[in-house]
Amino acid sequence: MGIRASTTRVRSILTRTSGYLSDVCSHSLQPYRGCSFGNSLCGVACYVQHNALLTRGEAWGSFVEARINAAEIYHEQHAREARWARRERGAFEIFFSSSTDPFLPHEATYGVSGQLLDAMLAEPPDTLIVQTHGDGVLRERERLAALAGRCSLRVQISIESDLDAMPGLPPPSCNVDRRFRAAEILHGDGVGVVITVSPLLPIEDPKRFFERIGRVADACVIDHYIGGDGSKGGARTRRTGLPAAMEALLPGSSELAYREEIVPIARAAMPGRVGVSRAGFAGRYEA
Repeated sequence: MGIRASTTRVRSILTRTSGYLSDVCSHSLQPYRGCSFGNSLCGVACYVQHNALLTRGEAWGSFVEARINAAEIYHEQHAREARWARRERGAFEIFFSSSTDPFLPHEATYGVSGQLLDAMLAEPPDTLIVQTHGDGVLRERERLAALAGRCSLRVQISIESDLDAMPGLPPPSCNVDRRFRAAEILHGDGVGVVITVSPLLPIEDPKRFFERIGRVADACVIDHYIGGDGSKGGARTRRTGLPAAMEALLPGSSELAYREEIVPIARAAMPGRVGVSRAGFAGRYEA
């Protein structure tokens, strides 16, 4: 499937959070509408494909729209939204981003996320949570290292399993080893790194997997699609091919009980550094 790329100018870039993210941060920020990773493994169950306001009738993974004035609008909104967040929420916290990846291949052309990081260096939030599925984040090593000295920063890299392939489903946009390497490099730069095992997929060797995470990250978050995809009982994801593929690899893994089986293994490998679901995304970890 080809990807239609376009540009747009927006009137607002900082969105006050609701729903799942309301317990995590005060604002979300999307540099792009659409995601070129939508045709890879992470796109199979991506909750955004169900948001008609964002897809506008287009197939998920078929379009990317760059918000080319995002940095300019960030500066315009910063003071007002920071005041509101600190008054109403206690802190100005940005999730960057929840409905696309900040470091899509198209970032090399449009540079929207890099411009936004520069804007945040000039006018930082109190907390910045960067969420990505690939190693494109390494293009921003210098900016992220500088931001780590300006605000509370954590870069969350999704690594859902130790397996690169799930029969019947597309491959990931970035393989497991490359994502681990990105985590290791950023961690070495002094940037806070969290591995998000979200959505939790079948893991071949859980003990080894979480020990590996523990060597390259400050913490990890485990989140199953049941409870994590924004629908009751994971109904959205159950309409995709993901649950059947999970069951074919590991019977029982498509049910929430699998998360409860995995969490103690993770905590044994990473005591005090494992978060679950929304609490984990909010930076709350338990032994």
